[in-house]
Amino acid sequence: MAISAADVKKLRDITGAGMMDCKKALSEADGDFAKAEKILKEMGLAAVAKRQDRATENGRVFVKTGNGKAVILSLSCETDFVAKNADFAKLGDDLCSVILEKGYTEINDELTGMVEALIAIIKENMHLVKFNVVDIAADEYASTYVHGDGAVSVLVVLKSDKPEIFSDAEVAEFTHNLALHAAAYKPQFLSDKVVDAAYQEEQLSIFRKQVESDEKLMAKPEQVREGIVRGKLSKLYKEVCFLDQPFVKDDTKSVTQMLGEVGKAHGAKLEIVSYFVYQAGVNG
Repeated sequence: MAISAADVKKLRDITGAGMMDCKKALSEADGDFAKAEKILKEMGLAAVAKRQDRATENGRVFVKTGNGKAVILSLSCETDFVAKNADFAKLGDDLCSVILEKGYTEINDELTGMVEALIAIIKENMHLVKFNVVDIAADEYASTYVHGDGAVSVLVVLKSDKPEIFSDAEVAEFTHNLALHAAAYKPQFLSDKVVDAAYQEEQLSIFRKQVESDEKLMAKPEQVREGIVRGKLSKLYKEVCFLDQPFVKDDTKSVTQMLGEVGKAHGAKLEIVSYFVYQAGVNG
């Protein structure tokens, strides 16, 4: 049957596929739009499979709150051009919305299908790298921050015995600054109490070798040398642990000290429960 230019345009507007692809699909479907759309999807998914081995070293990271939850998500693509594309940004936001709405906690067929649908249109490989979802309790508050065009996203979950303080302007500014701090310092751990044992042993081994190779320290008693090693570890924790780091807005005080001061000023206890820092293009 004859396929009109208007029909081709209509299908193109619906699917975002190319004009020639739309015309071919309509011809194969004898003008049936639903069948033609299915044909285009099948064509697109076939093309996706061919692109799966192409590297996705660019992308954006997203963070969103809703339904008593917060989600932080990483979406990768091949080029910086696509990372800045409005449709790519919308996909990331839509993925976050679906995750919050349906309570997803891991990547599934629906989420993958949403990504593949845009791949079929843009013709560039994309990948839903990872996401984390946290429940926000009644006594908790989610502070979020996105740097630049989704280069870095941060989610910091705080808790207070008086959660009404989170509506205070000063406290709200402080929680925002905590998210800024995490984006700037990118702490590896919340505190020294949750440092991975393997990481700790690796660092201790490095510091012990440093002490052993220092002629001045070699002559000191073993107990003294071990004290120096432990001192080096404590200093490292101030660099890699969120609570021990110097606060981004006042480096004369640690994050822990600032939490205490702000909480005390409002007659409450204030603590960080958890945090996440996502960087675009990082697949770990």
